[in-house]
Amino acid sequence: MAKKVKEQKSIEQTIWSAADKLRGAVEPSEYKHVVLSLIFLKYANDKFDEHRKKMIDAGQSAFLEMMPFYVKDNVFFIPECARWSFIMENAKQADIAIKIDTALHEIESKNASLSGALPDNYYSRLHLDSGCLSSLLDLINGIDLQKETDKDVFGRVYEYCLKEFALKEGKGKGEFYTPKSVVALLCELIQPYSGIVYDGACGSGGMFVQSMRFVDEHKGNKRNISVYGQEYTDTTRRLCKMNLAIRGISANLGELAANTFLNDRHKDLKADFALENPPFNQKDWREPTALIDDPRWSGYKVPPVSNANYGWLLNTLSKLGQNGVGAVLLANGALSADGDEYEIRKQMIKNDMVEAIIVLPNKMFYTTDISVTCWILNKNKKSRIEQRENGDVSYRDRSGEILFMDLRQMGHPYEKKYIEFTQEDRDIVTNCFKAWREQSNSNEYADKAGFCHSASASEVIEKDYSLVPSRYIEFDDETEEVDYDSKMSELKNELKDLLVREEKSKKELLEVLKELGYEI
Repeated sequence: MAKKVKEQKSIEQTIWSAADKLRGAVEPSEYKHVVLSLIFLKYANDKFDEHRKKMIDAGQSAFLEMMPFYVKDNVFFIPECARWSFIMENAKQADIAIKIDTALHEIESKNASLSGALPDNYYSRLHLDSGCLSSLLDLINGIDLQKETDKDVFGRVYEYCLKEFALKEGKGKGEFYTPKSVVALLCELIQPYSGIVYDGACGSGGMFVQSMRFVDEHKGNKRNISVYGQEYTDTTRRLCKMNLAIRGISANLGELAANTFLNDRHKDLKADFALENPPFNQKDWREPTALIDDPRWSGYKVPPVSNANYGWLLNTLSKLGQNGVGAVLLANGALSADGDEYEIRKQMIKNDMVEAIIVLPNKMFYTTDISVTCWILNKNKKSRIEQRENGDVSYRDRSGEILFMDLRQMGHPYEKKYIEFTQEDRDIVTNCFKAWREQSNSNEYADKAGFCHSASASEVIEKDYSLVPSRYIEFDDETEEVDYDSKMSELKNELKDLLVREEKSKKELLEVLKELGYEI
């Protein structure tokens, strides 16, 4: 019988497995900052050492301690107290946590692009066991990341650990991370080849990283992409800045962490692309009297206090330029929400801002069990030619049309309880979208039962501006069809009946109590 060959672990799996064992009692939400900032520290030092060697070989030894000679080549200057050799020399000391905090502080203070990126006195406050911290340093030190042929090895390790921490934190947390296969699909749909990319809820920066990866894979020039984002949580913003710095991505994230609605850091921005996974069904996102006259919803109803979903949609539209395209992930309830949200959706459709509605499978996200939809917004659905480095693209005139896609039967099992898209899955979706959107003799679009349907404006009006895909897509097997509008209507009616019965019961109880002589 042939001996079973043990599968070789990747470098990122090796680091994660060992680092996770050293976590002890520390919460994943806290521990991620320890691991990720040490990965960043090692990355910055390796790049620094590599640049020093080049300077020595070039006969520039006299300038080794001069910061401008590093900054000009986009290399972070590392002060002596922050150098990896110094950290390792002191790894077994009781005050190693203080030394790491000092190292991170000094690197940040010497490199303006890292302002607000690295943890501040984090290790000292966390009171991580010095033995565990020393072992973690040995782990990261013991693996020569520079031997890897992939230049983005640090980025791979950082991204892998981000994903694993999101999995550990799970539902209700982990909102800093959007699953990689979802982000990849969004990029392949809107194709950010060049221009400004915006994310108003940027988390740890996955949308930006994947945008750059998309450009690389399609032989584009990353210098033609500018990144603008905003993040509400300071610790998450730091993760984002480190994530981007490891990949050499320059980004404008505003001067500080801030609420996108209440303190918009990019008020005048006009982006070419937007990629966003904002908090779902965010309640009490503004005071009842706040943001009433905000220019972002000019021409629309003011989004209700009870739910920020349409606030995010209108914020995205306001940030897109005249040919801008955006992909926004929202809970499915937004597709048929009533009240002021209905009025906003109706106006968005009348203004021809909605290009596609794509329902994703359940269990794709680590933070929620609810179904999720991707809204593709487009400020210009008319026929035009877009010039690109790798050939021009001719767009069809899709004015007054919306493409509906249902991907709930797609995807493959991942980590036992989740679903992810393979490259093959994503190709099926993007090929369909491109066939619908772009002029091509070799790839013609056609409606497909259970998968996609191109709806005219009259169809959408006939269905009272509902954007639920199952109301447009035909199904071969009717048992597969889910009419979210009908189900929502049934639930609302049941709730109303329950409330009426409860109110009636209260009145009957009060009458009985009064009859018994109680003062109510």
